[in-house]
Amino acid sequence: MIQASLSFEKGLPLSVSSFKKLTARFVDPTAAFSAAPAELEQVEGLHRDAIDGILAFSDWAEIDDEIERARDAGIAIIPFTNPNYPARLRTIADPPPFLYVKGNILTDDDKAVAIVGSRSASEYGRRVARDLARGLASLGFTVVSGMARGIDGVAHDSALQAGGRTIAVLGSGAERAYPPEHEMLYRRISENGAVVSELPIGTRPMAFNFPARNRLISGLSLGVVVVEATEKSGSLITATLAVEQGREVFAVPGEVGSSRSRGAHRLIRQGAKLVESVDDIIEEIAPQLLDRSGSATQRAPRLLPQNASDAARKIFALLQENSLQVDQVIERTGMSAAQVLETLLDLELQGLLRQSPGKVYRAER
Repeated sequence: MIQASLSFEKGLPLSVSSFKKLTARFVDPTAAFSAAPAELEQVEGLHRDAIDGILAFSDWAEIDDEIERARDAGIAIIPFTNPNYPARLRTIADPPPFLYVKGNILTDDDKAVAIVGSRSASEYGRRVARDLARGLASLGFTVVSGMARGIDGVAHDSALQAGGRTIAVLGSGAERAYPPEHEMLYRRISENGAVVSELPIGTRPMAFNFPARNRLISGLSLGVVVVEATEKSGSLITATLAVEQGREVFAVPGEVGSSRSRGAHRLIRQGAKLVESVDDIIEEIAPQLLDRSGSATQRAPRLLPQNASDAARKIFALLQENSLQVDQVIERTGMSAAQVLETLLDLELQGLLRQSPGKVYRAER
């Protein structure tokens, strides 16, 4: 399947959206290469030149070489049809036929938020990005960004410092760090998350690659937080793509009159959620996750799953007796604030707890 997926990128005139339609018809992509022309013609959006290219394709040696190059660089190639392909990314209109991954993408990474912003960030912007990334990581969210200078790098680094996971999406080949000064950050991300690209091994970081990679940053995430952006910032492209993909868009207000603030302020005027703390993000995302899963009655029984952690069992039992404010939960359990907050969020997302104003929690009955 890897060979088949790679071949669609290597010399075949096929868009990623057409590839998605093709895989909807052929569960195994290799079947497309042995299909009759009439069967390929029935695939919506598949033009004559793409059909001819599929039928005539024979450059398997180059595909084998690409697979070998990836293997030598310690990079996994994950086809669209592979169960390990990120489920959230699979739902966008134009998902990559495959991903090059340095590191590991986990199921837990489905709970991800992107933080993007200016490459020439101010100290204020860096501080806010640092606080948001650490807060999200402490609650079990994976932080997604583009590993660029400025806000992106701060977001990745802060998530790692908080003991969390982070995913970097590159506009170049996944086998090397870009920018070069992020070599150590690149290594840390690949060891505690993943470096991801849709581009072949050896692809240089050309400017035209980055707008396309931005759709992957938003596509992997529940929402995108913009921290400092000029009016022509690439972060605004990511925000626009997030809207098109049905993701939440958040923006951090900045100093009035600063060029770095204009992009974020424009997003706020256009309806982006204003963010001052992690609570503003969670407030918007948690109900969205619950709504997508159905009503509380349909989501889950009122019993903890068998593999629930000791922390989850202790907190759930406590909240079945009384409604408690988050500080009371911390005091009565003797757990750290970070552990309590992460556990409360997980239980809430499972439909087992309900949060009321003032951060008061109670068990659903």
